[in-house]
Amino acid sequence: MGKARKIPRHLQKYVVDQQYEKYTPIDHAVWRYVMRQNHNYLKDTAHQAYVGGLTSSGISVEKIPNVTDMNNALEPFGWGAANIDGFIPGVIFFDFQAHGILPIASDIRKLENIQYTPAPDIIHEAAGHAPILCEQKFSEYVKLFGQIGSKALATSEEHELFEAVRTYSNLLESGKATKAEIEAAKANFEEKQAAVTELSEAEQISRLYWWTVEYGLIGSVDHPQIYGAGLLSSVSEGRSSLTHSVKKIPFDLKTVIETGFDITKPQPQLFVCDSFDQLIDAVLEFSKTMAFRVGGTIGLDKALRSNHTATIQYSSGLQLTGTLRNLIKDEKGEAIYIQTEGPSALAYQNTELPGHGKAIHQDGFGAPIGKIANSLNPLEELNDEELKGIGIEIGKKSTIEYESGVKVVGTPQHFYRKDDKLLLISFKDCTVSMKEQTLFHRDWGTYDLAIGDRITSVFAGAADSEQFYADLEEVETKPLVRRELSQLEQLYGKVRNIREKQNNDIEQVLLEVIGKLTTDYKEDWLLRIEVMELLVKHNLMPDQQILLKKELEDIKLLHEEFPVLIERGLMLTNA
Repeated sequence: MGKARKIPRHLQKYVVDQQYEKYTPIDHAVWRYVMRQNHNYLKDTAHQAYVGGLTSSGISVEKIPNVTDMNNALEPFGWGAANIDGFIPGVIFFDFQAHGILPIASDIRKLENIQYTPAPDIIHEAAGHAPILCEQKFSEYVKLFGQIGSKALATSEEHELFEAVRTYSNLLESGKATKAEIEAAKANFEEKQAAVTELSEAEQISRLYWWTVEYGLIGSVDHPQIYGAGLLSSVSEGRSSLTHSVKKIPFDLKTVIETGFDITKPQPQLFVCDSFDQLIDAVLEFSKTMAFRVGGTIGLDKALRSNHTATIQYSSGLQLTGTLRNLIKDEKGEAIYIQTEGPSALAYQNTELPGHGKAIHQDGFGAPIGKIANSLNPLEELNDEELKGIGIEIGKKSTIEYESGVKVVGTPQHFYRKDDKLLLISFKDCTVSMKEQTLFHRDWGTYDLAIGDRITSVFAGAADSEQFYADLEEVETKPLVRRELSQLEQLYGKVRNIREKQNNDIEQVLLEVIGKLTTDYKEDWLLRIEVMELLVKHNLMPDQQILLKKELEDIKLLHEEFPVLIERGLMLTNA
């Protein structure tokens, strides 16, 4: 990774080798076409940071960028770049950005999807996202967004929908799927989409991200400039975004998070912010509603709905990471006991407590919440003498009764404190009960009583990610299968060589390429445009230029997208 920013262990599992040599001459031609089109249009319509940002972030119009080069180029701006394996969950994407790392999917769209692809590709990820990151305020916004977005809790239905979207999108882009496979994936995606019936904080903040970082405009409604990556990387949407066909709405946090989006269709409306400071204010404002700020039963309910790893923080500072499986509530609906399932861990200030990792708490963790009945002060604030005063003493059978009715009876073995706060009491021979219900049985081993009379924060993911995910396997980069280039790919390669090396026998090579196109590749428009560009540039073979133009006119009739793609390509042959 060159002078790589350190990628946290829990994110390394998503990182793969770019395998730069996998790109074919057609791939580079697709990149070059899109970039030439976008650069030509965007130099006058994008945020002023765009053009300079392209060069500063290690991106060339001529060829697909090497992510290692981008990583080094972005370093002065406080960023790095890492190659990832396609679709990753939104929370993970935000987590990369929180650490100042731009995750880049290395695949590139196919020629038939040149205008737009719903699957992540390197045109979108590199040329869309990287240039504006060189603008300081926007960079600040994206990092802050990452820190906040990575804490957002989704529902279990949304996690399932994500997997369905990933499958469907990858099938569409693969070019190898049967019609039946695509139909089945689409039906599954629609079924999962219909199952999402509530608006989670993860969905709301995803909308904020979508309408800003992905599809944002800046300036005034009458004269906006483009800064969203989706617009900076799409030949068609970038252009249409500033026409009257797309409604422009002044940016407003409430409206944005109430507006859903469909990644498979062009956007019918876009939001215009007046400055990147406005976006920073908005994400901070939204964060006030999130479980990591609110805590309490509201936050616990969100963690329960997510059915995924989450962290619950007590007022003592103790953090419990695990999958929340059960919440016991009192008659007012307030949570009084929590139970996680499966591997769980305890931490303080995002650092795992020694002896309290997943191996120790592999079957889950149970803990009461609330005030105890016989003390004015919270347990977390009591020293040994004060604990003794209410009958809690190392080596002596003790009873702790909570106002909720939860009762802990056992022999304390150890008090665990940090920064003068009591975090844990470890009991042996312990029974935890509530009315007739046994919550912990003495035969189950040591009972670690979590201390804290209220829950101050609940957020997605682990408190100490490095430890909690230490056993995760990294994503294996699929071995690069070397194959012979097809005849068409070889023709693209010959034209590329002429452009890069300025051969002396340029006419002879181009005549050979044109001959093959005419006999064998009657539908390929992109290579004809690349050849045309060289003929015009070097003022060569007017008769062949006429032939190519006629063939391109015929090709325009083959697909509804071809006329626009060909006309725009020809416009730049003189550039």
